[in-house]
Formats: sequence, C-alpha cells, structure tokens
Amino acid sequence: MKKCYILLLIVILLTGISLVGYAGTFPEKQITIVVQSAAGGGSDTNSRTMAAAIEPLLGVPVVCINKTGAAGAVAMSYVASREPDGYIIGHLPVEVSMLEALGYADVNPNSFDLICRTGYFPASIIVNAKSPWNTVEEFFAYAKENPGAITVGNSGIGSIWHIAAAKLEKALGIEFTHVPFTGAATMKVALLGGHIACSTASPMENASGILSGDLRMLAVMADKRSSLFPEVPTLKELGYDIETSAWLGFGCPKGLPAETKKILVDAFKKGYESDLYQKMAKTRGLELGWMGPEEFKEYAMAEYEVYSKLLPELGLGNK
Repeated sequence: MKKCYILLLIVILLTGISLVGYAGTFPEKQITIVVQSAAGGGSDTNSRTMAAAIEPLLGVPVVCINKTGAAGAVAMSYVASREPDGYIIGHLPVEVSMLEALGYADVNPNSFDLICRTGYFPASIIVNAKSPWNTVEEFFAYAKENPGAITVGNSGIGSIWHIAAAKLEKALGIEFTHVPFTGAATMKVALLGGHIACSTASPMENASGILSGDLRMLAVMADKRSSLFPEVPTLKELGYDIETSAWLGFGCPKGLPAETKKILVDAFKKGYESDLYQKMAKTRGLELGWMGPEEFKEYAMAEYEVYSKLLPELGLGNK
C-alpha cells in the first residue's frame, strides 16, 4: 500500500496534476466567475486577473462571463440563485450593499458566502480635454450656473459611479443630467467621443484617455490620492468633504460547504498575493486591501446599513 502512495505521488509530480482536484475533491470541473459589468472596466479587469491567478492553483479552468444590468442586480441575483457548490462565483462590488435599498433585487451581502475583498477604486471627476474646465472649481461653478447642462455618465442607474455624482449634487446643490451605460468601458468611449461631458468612474477605467491627453482628471473622490495619478488632488484637499469608492470582492451562493470555502479562500488569498495580481493593481490604480470572509462580511454589512439610509436621502431608494 505504501508503494502505491509513493507511485501516485511520483505520477502527480511528473504530470503536474493538481492535488486540490484529485480523488473526487473540489474542484473537478470548470469554475465560472460571473461579472456584473461589461468587459473592459474595473470589475472585469479585477475578475479576469484573479481568474488567471487562481486557475493554476485550483488545477481547473476558471473563466469569466459578463451579465450586465440593473447596477449589478442581474448578475448578483443569478449567482445567489445557483447551487452552493463552489463552481459559480460572483464578483461582488459595493453595489451588493445597495441593491435592496434601490429596489432592484432582494439581495444583500448576507445572500452569499463571502470569500474576500481585494481593494477599491476611488471615484474621480474626469472630463474631455476639449472641455472648458481645467479645475474642479470651474466645473462646479459652471454646474451651479447651468442646472442640468452637464451630462454625467454612469455604469447604470444606482451604480456606485451614479452614487458618486448624486453625492456631488446633494453636497453642492447642483444638478446633472445622468446618462447610464452598461459599464465604465462604454462610458469612457462616450466621454472620449464628446457624447457626455463628465465621468465619475475610477482613474483606472479612464487611464488610457488621461495618459493620451484626451481626458482630464480634475479631482479624486477618496480620502487619499490615486496611486495611478498622484499629482491629482482629492476633493478633501480642495475643501470639499465628499468621497466615494468602489470596493471589490468575491462570493458564492449561500450554503457553501466548509471545505470548499476553505479551498477557495486559500486560492484567492494566494491569487491576491501573486505577482500577476499585484502588478495589475499597481498599473491599474486598484488600491489594495485584503479582507477575509469574516472581516469582509462585517465590512459589507456596515456598508449595507450606510447605503440603506443614504440612497433614499439621494432620492434613489425605494424606502
């Protein structure tokens, strides 16, 4: 019997078979990560990079599919309704803490077995470089003098980038015309083409346009400057106490077996620590911040309480 185990170990080492997937243990087949936004944005990049990082660790294909709509409600409702076997994983951004208050879906962080949070993208104020606004003060002054004249893109009504713009309206007493898109990537195309005047998405999602000089970032809506564009000030530095960030995480349908959950959490932690993921974060402006299952659940539920009160105040909730 001992010789059989030795021979088996030799075969595994020589062929590269994953120990995780051996002998009927999880995983035995393809794992799918469901992304709530369109391809090309921050959520999509986060998911696909993590998928590439954990695939060799789990020894099975890890693929991403995009299910857009209703500020992520379509994708997250789909994930919550699947079998809790570990083969369907949802990309769970900040919107998971908003969907109930928005009236989009009966889904909140408690609807899932959370795996981890990996970091956040700060909101920012970005305009076309051909616009007349060189500073955020000029932008706000124009908005006050011309209610509704500035069109601001978002990745869906009720999405975090919509919330960011709505916070500006409430805090400054201004009015925008909100234009929804399926994700930040399609929003950027519209901004580059001059079809909208502004985006409140992350620096990462507009980085290529900013670097090319086609877009101009006026300010960052976070408590610290963007690691991608550290020369751009925060709103707080400019005297406006307004901040919004889009945190990102992953989770499975509720009821995940403990051993399966442990395998996934371990894989995601190693994926987070991998050179591939760390390089993506550095080059794309993802502000890193790992949270394991329990810490992430506590954090996400605290956010749920915040948005359950804030969204109705912004005129976006159903309560």
